[in-house]
Amino acid sequence: MTKIRSRIRERRPAIVESLRGAVQPARLLLAAKTALAVGLAWWIAPQMPGVTDQYPYYAPLGALVSMYPTLMGSVRSSLQTLLGLVAGIGLATLVIVTVGPNWWTIPVVVGVGVLLSGTGWFGAGKEYVPIAALFVLIIGGQNADDYSLGYLTQMAVGVVIGLVVNLVIAPAPTTLAAAARVDAFRHQLSDHLHDIGYAITESWPPEHEQWAEDAASLADTTSSLRTALAEADDSRRVNPRARGGRGETQHVHEDLTRLDRIAHLIRDIADATADTIWDRPGAMPLDPELPEPLAAACHAVADAIAAEDPSTAEAHRLRAEAARAIRRLLETVDDRTADVGRTTGPGVLTAMHLRRILIVSGATRESDD
Repeated sequence: MTKIRSRIRERRPAIVESLRGAVQPARLLLAAKTALAVGLAWWIAPQMPGVTDQYPYYAPLGALVSMYPTLMGSVRSSLQTLLGLVAGIGLATLVIVTVGPNWWTIPVVVGVGVLLSGTGWFGAGKEYVPIAALFVLIIGGQNADDYSLGYLTQMAVGVVIGLVVNLVIAPAPTTLAAAARVDAFRHQLSDHLHDIGYAITESWPPEHEQWAEDAASLADTTSSLRTALAEADDSRRVNPRARGGRGETQHVHEDLTRLDRIAHLIRDIADATADTIWDRPGAMPLDPELPEPLAAACHAVADAIAAEDPSTAEAHRLRAEAARAIRRLLETVDDRTADVGRTTGPGVLTAMHLRRILIVSGATRESDD
């Protein structure tokens, strides 16, 4: 019981974060629109002509599968779902007009449907290829033609209703949210570099290790940000609430590219510093004269990273201070190398990477074009 409580306490922040994400305004709007679309589909489905009104329950399903957080995602998933249904119904029809459904043709068709779904041709509708084939052969039975027509038509009705609802109540583009996350990443990188500077000047070896663990997660953060930006671009397509195209997010992509390069350099600094601190394989000794100028350079470059606009006077001042701190570090490295007659290890690598970080962080958007 104690272990269970301990695990719950450890997982509590993640659980709270998950619940918070589930009740975000955008998610609540999607839930409301989905409920509305399903309700409308269930109301309209029985009014359909011919035999299709015998299968009204597929219309709400079509509305459900068409509802995505973005309009383009809704269009894409809807078309892919209908394509998957057509393929599955086609497979079932092929069996019906040839050998007929029996104990061996049904599993064979389902197997072929699973193989087709793995081709990547059907996207979000891949699971519907074997499902549609199975439903037509087993549920349709002797009325497979009527069932196939009703199944596909009602799903299409639900899809159209879902797309109309999603268009009339268009979701807000997520560009601002994605840009805010990229800005937060900039400050996160600055904090990481500050933490490295603090670790170098702590009592040796440093007691806290969180900075090393956090640095290792930077690649995952970059990956999640790229996904968020891709979703932000997707949220603008065919969206009446979005003005312009991807160009309005181009500068955010450029910022993330620069921050990704900076993150790689910080990870290298963190790895080399951790090797030295905890005497790992491949570690090089740190000269006792280097911690102070090395930490000062880390702090100065970290302040320069935090500047959101590299073209401002304040950003220029911070970069100038960081450049002076790096020069002092290099002077110390040169002096100690001459005094002791050997390379001063992490000081050289850190100075090189800090200089690269400063160059990357100072690149203006105009100079990248």
